[in-house]
Amino acid sequence: MPDILVTTRDSIGVVSLNRPEARNAVTLSMWRELAGIFSSLADDDSVRAIVLMSSGADFCVGADVSEFDKTRDNRDQSAQYEVSVDACSGAIANVAKPVIAAISGYCLGGCHLALACDFRLADHTAKLGIPSAKLSIVYGVNSVQRLLAIVGLANAKRMLYTGERYDAARALSMGLVDEISDDAVSAALALAGTLASNAPLSIAGAKFMLNGLSMGEGCLDVAAAQRMIDLAADSEDFREGRRAFAEKRAPRFRGR
Repeated sequence: MPDILVTTRDSIGVVSLNRPEARNAVTLSMWRELAGIFSSLADDDSVRAIVLMSSGADFCVGADVSEFDKTRDNRDQSAQYEVSVDACSGAIANVAKPVIAAISGYCLGGCHLALACDFRLADHTAKLGIPSAKLSIVYGVNSVQRLLAIVGLANAKRMLYTGERYDAARALSMGLVDEISDDAVSAALALAGTLASNAPLSIAGAKFMLNGLSMGEGCLDVAAAQRMIDLAADSEDFREGRRAFAEKRAPRFRGR
């Protein structure tokens, strides 16, 4: 079986980590493959929203430490490894479509993946944390910025300094997860279905601006944001939205 499964359900792309026997630890080849998968989904006009989930009981324990002797043994290897991790996280964060993580069980170093998603929905078994301080690893700049934007300075410091694990309720109180339900996958698919019915150009523009603003001063390309605003203003979807409002019916958006 492949280590990553990709399926579609109506207009929803579903990406599932598939190493349950290893608690879905991510190998170097998987980081690279995930980057390609999300880039492909970004270009697939039939996909309006994406759910990131996993097989088995655990979302992701993080990187596969068992291969570090071969893939991350020194400064140069570590730098190249982080390039692959950043490329993966960036591909998830930069898809111009909503991405929802469905989290069960352990989400430890797997926070790299979850933080790059727009929403994180957990079930009651979820345990989240970043154990980098227990391995003498400094978490990557982009993921630290995302963590800071999501949980705030004090919580980010506590997570990175202590390597503690947080249950779903504590993670919710910190803002690390957005919702707790009995079935995270069902909740994620339901949210994805709702978002998939909304105007793709509106979501793409909002995501581009919010991601840029959240990553720190100077990270938002204001000219590119204005082009997205102008594109939506001239779009057939905008005209369809106005017609649907006047006719008191659900709009039928096409992303153009």
